Amino acid sequence: MSSGRPKASSRETLAEAACELFLERGYESTTVAEIAARAGVSRSSFFNYFASKADILWAGLDERVGQAEAALTSGVDVRAALSRIGDDFAPDSLALALVNADAMGLEEELARESASRRGRLAHAVAKALRARGCGPLEAEVAGAAHGGAVLAAIELWAHQGPGASPLADLLAAALDAASPTLVGPVRQLRVVVRADRFEEALAFYRDTLGMPEQESYQGDHGARVAILGAGRATLELSNAQQVALIDAVETDGDAPSEHVRVALEVADTEQAVAAATAAGADVEATPRETPWRSVNARLRAPADLQLTIFQELDRPADR
Repeated sequence: MSSGRPKASSRETLAEAACELFLERGYESTTVAEIAARAGVSRSSFFNYFASKADILWAGLDERVGQAEAALTSGVDVRAALSRIGDDFAPDSLALALVNADAMGLEEELARESASRRGRLAHAVAKALRARGCGPLEAEVAGAAHGGAVLAAIELWAHQGPGASPLADLLAAALDAASPTLVGPVRQLRVVVRADRFEEALAFYRDTLGMPEQESYQGDHGARVAILGAGRATLELSNAQQVALIDAVETDGDAPSEHVRVALEVADTEQAVAAATAAGADVEATPRETPWRSVNARLRAPADLQLTIFQELDRPADR
């Protein structure tokens, strides 16, 4: 019985030969015949595996894009359909080309072909959203955002070193960034808080925590309101048992969850808590790592809000 590395398939051998030649001679100067000769197969055999020279780079991704298009047409949720693109995505010739685009003379080719895949995904997402009742402008914006998110995640994954982290993780973060463009029957989650010490609360949330002021209004008799951005909005529903579990993990048992508790994701929990306490917040539970890979702390913040400040440890660092 032989041992060692399994023999590469003809498809893998052709892709490896092509990338070697692209690095040696440049993409434009390399012919299909030369690739076939380097791989030790006939020119006609090349076309049993690839439709063109460009297909060597894009075939693996194109298969997944096609699957995503089919899933969106069949009614699969946008995020679920696009997330599958990253499942078990292994380093391939596209990743190598993205990292070595200059040496291979591929900048224009990659820009053109990337735009094509972004466009395919954008069209598929927009079409699916229109079929589900989304307005045409909103559908097009959401499609463009999600198509861009997928290609941006792949490019960053390649430059970080394919295999250094799963593409699925970067893709999840990219889809998080695109998700606010998805419009459903409920278009926005807004938490409305009475702040008797308005200026203090505004300074804390806007300036200390860095939540941008998106709108503000003044009315008769001193009425004031400020609407602050908070990134992606979600509604977390937890039963009594889950709340008890969270309290046991997140606190020392002396700061139970109120009926409504606001949670804010930050890049660094320790830093956020230090800034918050310097600005007048009280710590109800110090930062600690949870079993679900986050660092959580609980605060009593201005406007008498109970806050959980949390940092996702597995979130890509550049997010």
